[in-house]
Amino acid sequence: MAVPQGLTLKHHRDLKGREARPHVRQVLVALLAAVLVLALLNLFGQGVDVSSAQSSVARLEVSAPTKLRGGIFFQTRIRVIASEEIENAMLVLDPDWLEDITLNTAAPAPVGEASRDGRIAFELGRIPAGDEHRLYLQFQVNPTIDLGTRSQDIELYDGEDLLLSIDRDALVWP
Repeated sequence: MAVPQGLTLKHHRDLKGREARPHVRQVLVALLAAVLVLALLNLFGQGVDVSSAQSSVARLEVSAPTKLRGGIFFQTRIRVIASEEIENAMLVLDPDWLEDITLNTAAPAPVGEASRDGRIAFELGRIPAGDEHRLYLQFQVNPTIDLGTRSQDIELYDGEDLLLSIDRDALVWP
């Protein structure tokens, strides 16, 4: 069988002079496979972490991922469990909750939304003693987000009185 014009058996079949290239490809494929395995193990994932704080008046729980990737959708569940009546419950979120992250919906809709010193405030209204209020927030991380840590602190107020606060951070992968 004749060798096609322009090809040589030594160079194209036996890979003479190209010995290092297959090793470079193997290393690159192994690195890609390692990243994929780490993603499967949820290193970059959106596994949910629960943070909570409690006082004599109420308990505050936040359930949300602390590792985010550009382009993903995620849900945050915020629970306020009142031990005593809260007349004018208000949740205040750090601005980083919306920095390069889009809030799609809040359900059930808060009584009102406002800004409190540049932070996002959701007015929940009255929560009777022994009752629980759940707020679900659906977000999407913008695809062009930069790598880094974002503050996702949340505070619970009764009017102007701070009842509870939770310090959270989220690691953002591009």
